[in-house]
Amino acid sequence: MRPNFDDVLRHLGEFGRYQKWMCFLLCLPGLSYGVRMMISVFLLNVPEHRCAIPGYDNDTYDIQSDHHAYLINATIPYVTRDGKQQPDRCHIYADNYDLLNASASRAVLGCKKWVYDKSVFEFTASMEFSFVCDDAILATHCKMIYMFGCFFGAFAAGTLGDRIGRKKALYLCIVLLTAGGIILNWSSNFVMFVILRFINGASATGVYSTSFVIGMEVIGPSKRVFTGAFVPIFFALGMTILSGVAFFIRDWHTLELVMAVPVGIFLAYWWLIPESPRWLLNKFRYQEAEVIIRRTANVNKVELPDNLFEEPDKTENETIDTPKANFFQLFTTTVMCIRTLIIFFNWMVVSMVYYGLSLNSDNLGAGSLHLNFLLVGLVEFPACALVLVLLNRLGRKILHCGSMLLGGVSCILTIFTILYADQSLQWVTVLLAMIGKLGTAAGFAVIYIFSSELFPTVIRHSAFGASSSLARLGGMIAPYIADWGKFVGGDIGRALPLLMFGSLSVLAGLLALLLPETLNRDLPETIEDGIKFGR
Repeated sequence: MRPNFDDVLRHLGEFGRYQKWMCFLLCLPGLSYGVRMMISVFLLNVPEHRCAIPGYDNDTYDIQSDHHAYLINATIPYVTRDGKQQPDRCHIYADNYDLLNASASRAVLGCKKWVYDKSVFEFTASMEFSFVCDDAILATHCKMIYMFGCFFGAFAAGTLGDRIGRKKALYLCIVLLTAGGIILNWSSNFVMFVILRFINGASATGVYSTSFVIGMEVIGPSKRVFTGAFVPIFFALGMTILSGVAFFIRDWHTLELVMAVPVGIFLAYWWLIPESPRWLLNKFRYQEAEVIIRRTANVNKVELPDNLFEEPDKTENETIDTPKANFFQLFTTTVMCIRTLIIFFNWMVVSMVYYGLSLNSDNLGAGSLHLNFLLVGLVEFPACALVLVLLNRLGRKILHCGSMLLGGVSCILTIFTILYADQSLQWVTVLLAMIGKLGTAAGFAVIYIFSSELFPTVIRHSAFGASSSLARLGGMIAPYIADWGKFVGGDIGRALPLLMFGSLSVLAGLLALLLPETLNRDLPETIEDGIKFGR
C-alpha cells in the first residue's frame, strides 16, 4: 500500500527545523525572479527623444547653445504634445535649413537617427535598438516575448519535474537562467535580444515554480501558508533591490550584468536541495525517499521506526501499478474540468492585472520612475502580511475572492477620478491604483497555495506548470491592454485599461467561490482523490 506522505510529515513535524531551512533556501530564487520579471521597466524604457540633426555629429537632446537651438528649429518641426509645443519625435524637414521661409509649408520625412534625454537613463535597450516611432511597438513585443518564454518555461518545467524529478528540473532551469542572463548583456541586435529574453523568461519561471512545488511538498498541511506567503515576499524584495540598483546604474548593459551574475550562487543547490520525497514515494522509489526522510528526522530530532516503509517484493510489485497520470486527465470529468478552468482563468487574470499595473509604474504621477517603481514593490509587503495573517483564518477561497474583488473594484473606481476629478484629486487615482495592486498581489500569493493544494500529487507539477503558463498568457496580453489607451487617447484612453483589469478581477474572484476549500486538508494524491476532494 502506498504510504500517505502527509502522515509522515505529521510525525516528522510539519514545519520543523529541516523544513524551515529548506523553505528559506527555496524562497531565495524569488529574489532573482522579481528582478527578471520587472527589469524590463528599466531595460526597455524609452526616454524623451527627438530626431537627430543630420550631419551634426555632436547633437544632444539638451540645447547646447543659441546656434544649436537655431539648428533644431530649422531642422525639426514642432508639434503640440501634452499641451505644449515640442520638437517632433519622428520627423524632420525634408529641405535644408530654411528659417527665412518658415511660414511656408515644408515637407517632412521620417528620421532614422534620434537623440535622447539622458537625465534619467544613460543608455537603455530601447535607445540602442531604436524602439521609437514606427518601431515603438517592438518594446511591447519584447515584453510579450519574455512572457511567452515564461509561458513555455512554466509548462516545460512542470512536465520535466513530474517525469525526471523536481531537483533535476530545478537545476536545469538555474543553469539556463545564469547563462542566459549574463549573455544577454552582449546582445548585438533585436533578434538576439528577444531570443535571450525568451530563454530568461522560461528559465526564471521554471526556477520559481519548481522551487515553490518542492517547498509545498515537504511542508505539512497546516503550515503550507508559510511557503505560499514567504515566496512573494522574496519576489517583492527582489523588486525593491532592483529599484535601488537601477537608481545608481543607469546603463542597461551594466545593470543587466550586475543583476545576472549573482544568480550563479544558486548553482550550489545541486548539493543543498534534495529531491522531493513525496515525488519519490509516488514513483515507488522508497529507499531514496527514506534516506531524505531520515535526514529530516535527524535534523528535527524525531525518532523513526526501523522499517519505515514496507518495500513490496517482486510478486507484489508486479501487481502494483505506479500511479500515472497525464495533463489531459484534468478534463476527463465534469468536476475536474470546471475546477481546472476556473483555476486557469484566475491565474490568467491575476497575472494580467498584476503585471499590467506593475509595468505601468512610470504613469502613476507620484514622482520619478525609480520612486514609483519602489512604491509598487513596497505595496507587496502589506499584501503578503495580510495573506500570512488571514489565510489560515479565513481560508483560501474567501481570501482569494476578497483580494480579487478589492483589487478589481479599486481599478474600476479610478474611472471616476480620471474622468470627473480635477488635477488636485489626482492622488486619489494613485491611491486606488496602489490598493488595486495590493489586492492583486494578495490574490497572486493565495492562488499559488490554493491551486497547488487542489491538484493531485501525480499531476501537481504539470498542472501547476500549466496554471503558471496561463498566468504568463495573461502577462503577454497585459502590455497591449496597458497600451490600448495610447491609441484611444485622452482621459477615456487612460480609464479603459483600468476598467478592463478591474472587471476581469471581479469576475475571477466570483468564480473562485465555486472551488472547494483546502484549509487543513490532506493533499489529494491521485486523480480519484482530486475528483472526491471537497465533496
